[in-house]
Amino acid sequence: MPAKRAADLLGATALAVLLALPLLVVAALLYAAQGGRVLVREPAAGLAGRPFLTWRLRTDGAGRLGAALRRCALDGVPQLLNVLRGEMSLVGPRPEPHTDRADRLLVRPGMTGLWQVSARSDLPWEEMALLDRHYVESHWLGMDLAILAQTPRAACRHRRS
Repeated sequence: MPAKRAADLLGATALAVLLALPLLVVAALLYAAQGGRVLVREPAAGLAGRPFLTWRLRTDGAGRLGAALRRCALDGVPQLLNVLRGEMSLVGPRPEPHTDRADRLLVRPGMTGLWQVSARSDLPWEEMALLDRHYVESHWLGMDLAILAQTPRAACRHRRS
């Protein structure tokens, strides 16, 4: 098993265990706020263009709670299931329903990535594409670990702005 996949499994398992109880509380709050399903699945293109469905918390219609979850990117925590299934990685280009950029399809899409820790979504699309390409062409386990370490700080920085 390649080191990246082993790190994904180890990290996703640890995060799933750590976040299980808080995620259940958030799911209950979302259910109380909006009723119905609290999880949604969205189409995405994975490694080699293979289609799959990403898991997300359904936050539309959840008022301030939903907005806070989206702002901090916590609505994507259920994507840990996609990582455990091998459809996604912890680090990589963000999943898109389809893409005309073949370089993105050379790696599994990720829950976080280089452009998210660089400036989150404040960058122009062209710069995000360049950061994705740089990641695809030069990623290695140390780079992934650095991105993972910077992700919480980047989410908090975005939250304050």
